[in-house]
Amino acid sequence: MLLSELHILNYKNIREATLLFSDKINAFVGLNGQGKTNILDAIYYLSFTKSAYNAIDSQNIHHDEDMAMIQGRYLNTETDEVISCGIKRGVKKQFRRGKKDYKRLIDHIGLIPLVMVSPQDNELVVEGSDERRKFMDGVISQYSKSYLEHLTQYNVLLKQRNALLKQYAEQPEQLPDTLMEVLEQQMVSHAMPIYQARVQFIEQFVPYFQQVYSAISDDKEQVSLTYQSQLHERDLLESLARTRSRDLILGWTSQGIHKDELDMMLGSYPLKRVGSQGQQKSYLLAMKLGQALYLNAKQILNTQPILLLDDIFDKLDSERVERIVQLVGDERFGQIFITDTDRQHLTKILSQEQFDAKLFQVDNGEVSTLNEI
Repeated sequence: MLLSELHILNYKNIREATLLFSDKINAFVGLNGQGKTNILDAIYYLSFTKSAYNAIDSQNIHHDEDMAMIQGRYLNTETDEVISCGIKRGVKKQFRRGKKDYKRLIDHIGLIPLVMVSPQDNELVVEGSDERRKFMDGVISQYSKSYLEHLTQYNVLLKQRNALLKQYAEQPEQLPDTLMEVLEQQMVSHAMPIYQARVQFIEQFVPYFQQVYSAISDDKEQVSLTYQSQLHERDLLESLARTRSRDLILGWTSQGIHKDELDMMLGSYPLKRVGSQGQQKSYLLAMKLGQALYLNAKQILNTQPILLLDDIFDKLDSERVERIVQLVGDERFGQIFITDTDRQHLTKILSQEQFDAKLFQVDNGEVSTLNEI
């Protein structure tokens, strides 16, 4: 699936832009704060029906306007697809495939697989386990609608159980055990498929991740990524029943797949503790580029994911940067969109590799096509 055209109107600081893209590499250059990331975010929006940076749609409209529009034309071997979204203040957004509105936005997820690498990915390392679960959920949901359905239902039930725990915290003897048992049984019915999908995902994903890290680091460092879950050793239904009294005191559910974790290791030590900024960034890049290779290998998608690389070269030495560009230029990766502040640096790398590429200049929300690479 290739994005051939992108039309933007009043999205963040992009007043109006119509862009025609290369099938391989498209690079946006300009100073920080000019709108490069906003263009990538518009592309992200058309894949995931939301912004990567701000979930409040009205705040993504240019502050002087009442509405915004994003439209993309996608090409594949079978047909063209036009995906568009209209956002208006105070009105539910319209998301459309061709001329038909989606009844449920969830039905769109997976149609246009996409992987984004951005500075905020550092949260995967420095923040809590929520971020690492989101990584797993984001990948699996792109090729498994049933996973997304199970995850949605599990989170609804988890919220209901937590509400009951808080409601009866002062009078635990009045907690309706029968209602709790039904809730917990329903939670388990959704938790098990989620757990099984995560186990399978990590088992299949790690070889791609390690392969990419090896290429970026030139085989100088060893890394690992391990899935940790209470369900490895415990029966969830029994655990929920056993810890119900303690959960009443805590006011939240202490057992379940919402407590799962990913252990990130550099050698024998936690990446967060021993990894330099460059090593942490290389690790995160390996996770995201490995994700692109993994999604490409899932035959159910039948298309290579679009790859968005937002300001990825900061804090990386020149050798790692060149190895990354060489890697993503490989035929295993599909269409790529890159942002960078250093035009000369990017132009030099792209011209050396002789990629099919287009270069765009972004200044204060205005986008122009540059003729030469």
